[in-house]
Amino acid sequence: MDGEWHIRRELVRYARRAYERGYVAATDGNLSARLGAGRVLVTPSGCCLGEVEVASLVVVDLGGRPLSGRSKPTSELALHLKVYERRADVQAVVHAHPVYVNAFSFAGIEVDACAIPEAVVSLGRAPLTKYATPSSPEGAAVIQGLIEQHDALVLQRHGSLTVGRDIREAYMRLEKLEHAAHVSLLARQLGGVRPLSADELRRLAEVSERYGWKTAEHVQRQCAP
Repeated sequence: MDGEWHIRRELVRYARRAYERGYVAATDGNLSARLGAGRVLVTPSGCCLGEVEVASLVVVDLGGRPLSGRSKPTSELALHLKVYERRADVQAVVHAHPVYVNAFSFAGIEVDACAIPEAVVSLGRAPLTKYATPSSPEGAAVIQGLIEQHDALVLQRHGSLTVGRDIREAYMRLEKLEHAAHVSLLARQLGGVRPLSADELRRLAEVSERYGWKTAEHVQRQCAP
């Protein structure tokens, strides 16, 4: 039970941090984490992430059926459950609406994450999905085929989806993605983004593998020009 209580506190901590950093507004965004034994902890529907509390969180099974909690689970539950279905290694999911990432998605442009060394080694490419109506089954459908290979997705006109081995890692990938989008935008305004050369990418891939972030093969497969 101590482990589950820790997960609950961490989910609340990073939900509030996402709100404080401006990655969500009003009642946007949702977070989840595996609890084991086929259970998933999620933020409730219609809540402000800046006000979420441990007691307001909801537990569902992998089929989306509520197991405990006084509120309804997030309306984006299908999106979270699809990740857990497709990625046995993922323990947490963060869906947010960061401003710069969202701006790229509305323009139909992919964030230049593979041109930024720090993003290459720890995040990788963040592809842009097809559009899906928010809070509909379409959301789960458009990430299938992408989430299996990527730890960050940009949802067209609907923000970001980041995953991790725990809620902290999933959240940190959100920060990394939004930072990459901000840098990408400024670089484009200054004349364009210079891509990494094959040799620069190879060296970064080796660094990533050395520190246990991503395998060199994975980095090069995602970010090769």
